[in-house]
Amino acid sequence: MVRVESCSMDIPALSARILDGGRITAEEALFLHDHASLDTLAFLADAVRERLHPEQVVTYIVDRNLNPTNVCVTDCDFCAFYAKPGDKEKAYVLERDDIYRRVQETVDVGGVQILMQSGHHPKLGVEWFSELFRDLKERFPQIHLHAMAPSEIEHLGRVSKMSSLEVLKALQKAGMNSMPGGGAEVLTESVRAKIAPRKTSTEAWLRIMEEAHSIGMKTTATMMFGHVETSADRIAHLDHLRKLQDRTGGFTAFIGWTFQPGGNPLGDRLLAEGWRKATHAEYFRLTTIARIYLDNFPNMQASFVTQGADAAQLALRMGCNDFGSAMLEENVVSAAGCFELVNLDNIENNIRSAGFAPRQRNQAYDIVDARGPLPQEGELETCGASATGQGELATTAS
Repeated sequence: MVRVESCSMDIPALSARILDGGRITAEEALFLHDHASLDTLAFLADAVRERLHPEQVVTYIVDRNLNPTNVCVTDCDFCAFYAKPGDKEKAYVLERDDIYRRVQETVDVGGVQILMQSGHHPKLGVEWFSELFRDLKERFPQIHLHAMAPSEIEHLGRVSKMSSLEVLKALQKAGMNSMPGGGAEVLTESVRAKIAPRKTSTEAWLRIMEEAHSIGMKTTATMMFGHVETSADRIAHLDHLRKLQDRTGGFTAFIGWTFQPGGNPLGDRLLAEGWRKATHAEYFRLTTIARIYLDNFPNMQASFVTQGADAAQLALRMGCNDFGSAMLEENVVSAAGCFELVNLDNIENNIRSAGFAPRQRNQAYDIVDARGPLPQEGELETCGASATGQGELATTAS
């Protein structure tokens, strides 16, 4: 556990080191998290963002969150989305034609990616998902499959009696292009024992991520905070990520969001105990510390769904260089009662209002926008609506 004595720390000295491009320790990050003013943290995080992304562009991606099944045996206390096996009212497994239809809708509005995550179904193994991926790649070769978080990889290994590395290789061969960072929650065992005791351990999550990186598969990293964790737990989580990134360089981005208490046992229990939902200030504090501490992560994504457009816009001046996903469908966070629709014009106007030029990207953070990778002359001074609106889309993390 990270510990720190506040009397040994000097905020001006730490700030100077960060502004000079130096690295801070976990103990120093914890001190800044708990003691630095939010305006100081915002200034430092924005400086780090500026150093990594001097081009003054903020990106977003057009995709869809597709959940083939919500059947799950993990019983996470914070999840309002899953259904237990045999639940005749809520449980589902999507028919293949339904999946094809949803992907086609994504392609039709210019979507470039499918973010696919599911429950831990007790009977759907590696072959079921491999067949699905092969079918999708045959029908939609242009679509990037960002799929199957580490906890799902571990579960598929149990169902199919394969190692996690064997699962990753099989799915990669079938068409899985990259892996999202879901299931991380907070990467300390004391927290996981309280909110997800049957889910992937910290060690397993990190190991599966490293295995994915070892076969050339890029991944993202996430953090769901604002429930039972301490400040030290948050920094320990970031420290795990930074150390792994030092070894592999396989993470493309970090996405953090706050726990949503609606419709799940953990929220009910915490609310009954007098707990309060994390504020925007807490989200900004974690976001700025993450941008400062994860100095080897190229990208930081704002969390639109849980924080709303105004807060996501502010996060662009607190270290974030990406607005997230303009998404046709989202089921997991919305099941907890937190969901907001936005169209592409509004996404771009939020980005412009923060002083940046909006650009569409792919999962590798390559610009796929016809306007090119850099702001056009006079673009940063304008704030008009773009011509890219494609109707109402949801924005979330991928």
